[in-house]
Amino acid sequence: MTAIDTGTPTPPDLSGKNLSARRAFANRAATLGIGLCVLVAAFPLGLVAYEVISRGASVMSWDFLTEVIPRNYRTAGPGMGPAVVGTLLITGMAALIAIPVGVLGAVYLNEYGKSNPLARFIRTMADVMTGVPSIVMGLFIYVGYVLVVGEQSGFAGALSLACLMLPIVIRSTEEMLRLVPDELRQASSALGARKWRTTLGVVLPAASSGITSGSLLAVARAAGETAPIIITVGLTYIYKPDLFDGQNTTLAAQIYRNAARPFEASQERAWGAALTLIAIVFLFTILSRIIASRFAIDKR
Repeated sequence: MTAIDTGTPTPPDLSGKNLSARRAFANRAATLGIGLCVLVAAFPLGLVAYEVISRGASVMSWDFLTEVIPRNYRTAGPGMGPAVVGTLLITGMAALIAIPVGVLGAVYLNEYGKSNPLARFIRTMADVMTGVPSIVMGLFIYVGYVLVVGEQSGFAGALSLACLMLPIVIRSTEEMLRLVPDELRQASSALGARKWRTTLGVVLPAASSGITSGSLLAVARAAGETAPIIITVGLTYIYKPDLFDGQNTTLAAQIYRNAARPFEASQERAWGAALTLIAIVFLFTILSRIIASRFAIDKR
């Protein structure tokens, strides 16, 4: 029985089984090179993680996370409680300032401004702010807020961290909004929805996973900043749960404060604070992945 020729071309074999010896060797060499580059990049990260965990785990305890900071650098023992609370409070206030403003700014750039001169200027300034050193943001808030008010405070530190987070939130949110298919906007408009309603009810929910992930990554990045905190908040071991009071501190500031001292007790506290800060950043990163995955599952 003769097979019938349907005229459909046979798809090429892309499995790599029929490659020539030279191409197979080049493929293996490229794969090996990529693997070596990954190992080279991961090696210093692994060393840093090992050093921080091995040195910081020895002082890690519940008392270390909750007790007050010793006034004497030579004193061993707890704790970093004020720095942990201060990090969460100042970073949280910075997120409350930067995330809504950044998301709304990205909505304007992608949905309304498009390519007009103002939108292009905002994009350019956001890109410039992304590369500005953090100490410049601290100096800006110090001159524009601290000198005007006359006192360093946790709110000033939150403003400086918000300035660091803002361009990251704007650019990441705008990229997520660009990935939303235009067909969704057109369908909403065809049903009679106004542009603001389409943006609020269709576009933002469709990009919510990427927006959430980018925002939490910006929060994680800001939580580890030291220079703007030292300039706007200062170095202290006392803490009051008031953002507008001068007695505030963060883990990053305490790492700098204790690591600069030659005493073994202060060095141990610095390693413990470093491990705590890395754990907080790690939790933020994992939380962003979980939220992004949850939203992606819900959309399917």
